[in-house]
This record gives sequence, C-alpha cells and structure tokens, in this order.
Amino acid sequence: MATTTTTTTTQIPAIRTPEERFTILPGFPYKPTYIDTLPGYESLRMAYYDIGTSSSKTTTTTATNETFLCLHGEPSWSYLYRKMIPIFESHGRNRVICVDLFGFGRSDKPTQRDTYTFTFHRNSLLRLVEHLSLRNITLVCQDWGGVLGLTLPLDLPAGTFTNAIVMNTGLPPGRPPSKGFMQWRQFAEKATDIPVSGGIALDVGPTAMNLWDAMAYDAPFPDARFKAGVHQFPLLVAITPEMDGAALTRPAAKWWRESFTGKAFVAVGVRDRVVGVKQMQAVRDLLFDKCSPPLFCVEEGGHFVQEYGEEIAMRAMEHLFEFKPSSKL
Repeated sequence: MATTTTTTTTQIPAIRTPEERFTILPGFPYKPTYIDTLPGYESLRMAYYDIGTSSSKTTTTTATNETFLCLHGEPSWSYLYRKMIPIFESHGRNRVICVDLFGFGRSDKPTQRDTYTFTFHRNSLLRLVEHLSLRNITLVCQDWGGVLGLTLPLDLPAGTFTNAIVMNTGLPPGRPPSKGFMQWRQFAEKATDIPVSGGIALDVGPTAMNLWDAMAYDAPFPDARFKAGVHQFPLLVAITPEMDGAALTRPAAKWWRESFTGKAFVAVGVRDRVVGVKQMQAVRDLLFDKCSPPLFCVEEGGHFVQEYGEEIAMRAMEHLFEFKPSSKL
C-alpha cells in the first residue's frame, strides 16, 4: 500500500505523491530533479526534468545552445511532452527543461484550494528560471503553460526568450473565453472527483494513447486528496477584469507583439472545444503575426495536442531553426 508523505512550510500544507507511483513509465525515461529552496517556496518541493547533453547545461549562450522550456497545463504533467522532447534534443546542443507545476506530476501538491492562485504559480516559474539562470529560451506551452508562461518575459531580462511554440492556450482577456470553457469550469468546481486519464483520453482519441499513457496521467493522483489543483485551476482563469492575472494580459500581449524579436510557431488541435481554431487564430494574429507561419492545424488533435506532438515539433524546428529532424527519432 502506498504511503503518503506530508510536507509543510510555515503557510503551505502539501502532500507528496509516493515515488513508487512513477516506476512504470516506458514512454518517459527521464529522471526528475527536485528543488525545495525556491525563494518563497522553501520546503515545498518542485520537480523538473533537465534533459540534454552536459555541454548544453551551461550558462554560456551560443547559437547551438537553446533551452526549450516546456510548460504543461491542467490536469497533465511533463509526461505530455514525451513525443516532442526527442525532436527538441536532436538539434545542436539543446537543453530541454520540463516543469511539473505545483499540484501536478512529481511536484508537491498543496491541499488547500486557496493556495492555488495565478501569482503563486507564476512566481514559482520566475524563481525557477532565475535559479537555473536560463537564457536563449524557446517557450513551449499549452493550456496553463501559456496562461502563465506568456507573461514571464515581463519580469525577466531582455533576451531571455528567443523563440516560442504555442499550442491551445492564450492570455485570458478578463471575460469568458468560450462556452466550452465555462462548462468545464462549472464541472471542475462542482465535481467530487475528476477522472484525469479518462478526460485526456476522451480528448485525444483512441489512437494517440495506450494503457501505459493512462496509467502515467493518473500516477500523480493516488486519490482525490491529491487533486486540489486539478479542481482549482479552471477557476483561476481570469473571466473578469479584476481577477488575479488579468492585469498582465495586455502588457504581455504588447511585449510579444512589439518587443519580441524571435520566431514563433503556433499550433492548434482542431477538436478542442475549449481553446480551438478561432481562439488560436486570434493568438497567432494578435501576438505573432510578424514572426509565425500560418496557424498549424492538427485535424485529429484536441486540447492535449502534444499527444500528436512529433509532427508539431518537427514543423516548429524547421521554422525556428531551419533544421529538419528525422521522423525516426
């Protein structure tokens, strides 16, 4: 029987998923790195995956030393990027950092829903980027990975972000983004439990996932006690102007539109009822019109479009770096 480790800071009670839950991950061989010294988050342990050759894990920035910062959303974890990581690794001396947000994956899971706020999670990512001294970042984001990640340049040195790969996400405008989202928000608020792997499987379709994948998506959550973040995240999306994070939408959009000097690649899973083609076309046109090719549509993909991520990663690498990876990686 799995044991539960309880860890607390002065203000943040949390539980930790037993490591034995992650022993069978045939599609995700990457080992986590843990940090419990992020300023403001002491003794709350965050997990991230630092992937790449030893020569890439330096603070020296060169044209062949790009860092792909992969940020997942709700209710997934870094496992979602398993089909894209080998593509990112294949070019030059790249480094790939995949982060498990607090409440997800191998990271600690605060048990009180009011712990989960936009600012709480955004600041944790800022502290991690600073701790790792990341530069030459290609932001790779979907869902909450973009809601949070697209605002990070506002508080980091110029030149930190050099490229972006953006999928099924956006900057909340301070109003309800879609009917589909409001239905999901209501369900997350009222449901006594949320079946994580079942929901992802319904979204991506029968051919993109197998039983091992379902087990991996359920692994962080032994029972409902571990799902405070799963329930709370949909309630954090800024659907009114006064909500936490809403004030950053316009400055962040302006930064990407006017200050960003790199390239971007924007993709969408067409079957997504929450953040679909209409929303992602607007993201592409408003934020990346001058630096992105036309919106790349994955017809069979849904919200968790990274389940079809190999093709997205290959097309993105061609555009961003003029590099064509092998499809047999």
